[in-house]
Amino acid sequence: MAWKFDNPLHTLCTDDQNDVAKAVWEGESLGGIKEDNNRLPPPIIGILILTIITAFMITFPLWGQRPTAAIYEEYIALMDSPAIQGKSDAEAMEYIINQVKASGSKWGAEQERHPLEMDDLRLIRDAVIELQRNGSDLREYTVLGDHIVLANFEGNLKPDGTVERIQPWWDKGYTIDIFFIVIFCLGVLIVVKRLPDYEWEPSHHGH
Repeated sequence: MAWKFDNPLHTLCTDDQNDVAKAVWEGESLGGIKEDNNRLPPPIIGILILTIITAFMITFPLWGQRPTAAIYEEYIALMDSPAIQGKSDAEAMEYIINQVKASGSKWGAEQERHPLEMDDLRLIRDAVIELQRNGSDLREYTVLGDHIVLANFEGNLKPDGTVERIQPWWDKGYTIDIFFIVIFCLGVLIVVKRLPDYEWEPSHHGH
C-alpha cells in the first residue's frame, strides 16, 4: 500500500492505486443508486473549525475560573471602614468597589466577572476572616453561594507536602482534547484522501 505525500490535500495514493479504486467504484452497481464523488463542502469544514475553536475558548480555564475567596479579601477589609457607616448597602458596595479599583487590585478582572452585593459579603465574611487567621491561602478556596469550600483542583505539591489547590491556566483535559481532535482530523483526512480525487466522477454505467 503505497503512499504519496507530494500533494496530501489532493491525494495520498499513487496513480495506479487511484485507478484501482476508480475501477472498484465503477464496478459497484449499488442497486442502481448513484453515488457521486463529491468534495466535503468548505462551509462544513469552516463550521467544524469554528466549533472546535469556540468550544476551547468558552471552556478555557482562565476564562472559566471559579471565584475564590482571595478576590474578595480586599472587599471584606473595607466593610468596617468609617466611610461606609450610615450608607445604604448599595452605596457602601459602590464605595468599596471604587476604592479597590483605585488601589489597582490584582484581582480586578476576577472581581468584575464575579460581582457581589453587600449581603453576599456578609455571608462569607466570617469564613474568610477565619481562613486568614489560620494562615490559609485564600486562592485555594472557592466561593459557592454562602459557602467557602476547598477547591477540588489538584496541582503540584507544596513544600509542606500538601497538594496545591489553585486552578491552573491549562489543565490535562485540554491536552487530552487536543490529542483526540488532532487524531480525528488526521483520520478523516487520510480516509478522504485515500479515495480518488473529487474532480473525478463515476459514470455508474451511464446512470
